[in-house]
Amino acid sequence: MITLSKRLLALALGFAAMSADAATIKIATVAPDGTAWMREMRSAGEAIKAKTDGRVEIKYYPGGVMGDDATVLRKIKIGQLQGGAFTGGEAAILTKDAQVYSLPFLFRSEDEIDKVRAKLDPLLRAQFAKDGFELLGVSGGGFAYLMSTRDIKTRDDLKAAKVWVPQGDKIAELAFKTSGVTPIPLPLSDVYTSLQTGLIDTAANTPSGAIAFQWHTKLKHMVDLPLTYVVGELVIDKKAYDALSADDRKTVDAEFGAGFARLEKTNRSDNASAREALKQQGIGIATPDAADRKSWESVGTDVYKQLAEQGALTPEMLKALNAALAEVRGGAAQ
Repeated sequence: MITLSKRLLALALGFAAMSADAATIKIATVAPDGTAWMREMRSAGEAIKAKTDGRVEIKYYPGGVMGDDATVLRKIKIGQLQGGAFTGGEAAILTKDAQVYSLPFLFRSEDEIDKVRAKLDPLLRAQFAKDGFELLGVSGGGFAYLMSTRDIKTRDDLKAAKVWVPQGDKIAELAFKTSGVTPIPLPLSDVYTSLQTGLIDTAANTPSGAIAFQWHTKLKHMVDLPLTYVVGELVIDKKAYDALSADDRKTVDAEFGAGFARLEKTNRSDNASAREALKQQGIGIATPDAADRKSWESVGTDVYKQLAEQGALTPEMLKALNAALAEVRGGAAQ
């Protein structure tokens, strides 16, 4: 009987130790459940739990149930959450360099983006770390296009529109103000309702994003000119990350890294399919002529110069961006 009691006690202590060592990382995102983003993040979470023998468990709160980016950040600071998956513009609340890939009219092709990101992603991770966060994954969501309930072909047409920008996205605000538009900042989760009520009538998103968030049911027109490049960034509080063992950190890094690489390929395929789906839904896609294209792109040049003057990105990141673009293009970046 004594021997059995000792065994039961040892077993109980073993379970208690396992429970004490286990870490639950709670991550919030506005990405709806069932999207490619959530499928890959859940897959990575399952692999992490299995490969760490349950020492690390990832719990997600999708669909914006934890609030907007500012609310999520506040909950991270008080320990209610440990991380979040944001767009680059949303993540600017954590570190201003988060939106480096989202400068308007900056990139000309996905190949160019791939080459620039190979240089800048490590710098972005280092900047997040300085600001107290671990960047676990970066994935391109694709080019965002202006979509509207009204027919927009030129910059002058845009001036009469009620244009949404992500709340806190200073670069997007500056881009539209440079175009002569006073944008309406709102959390991403409020866009669909605001399109319904008429608070806004114009928004930018990737083709697949417009479908995932059901915006395509309200929008009728699209300007066929890449406005900005959308990225998703998964970050967790550095204290929570550093509390994991070295081996478990390697597992977390590897699984999220692999998941976000798969997501990148899926996003590119999904955007191509979504573009065709938008056409079939009756959304008109207008291609600007050469003069209009030049007019739109001049906004990007103006915004780039203003951001450099204002210090909206760190000098190190701005210098690295210029150098990477110049190398890719064989000349001046902007």
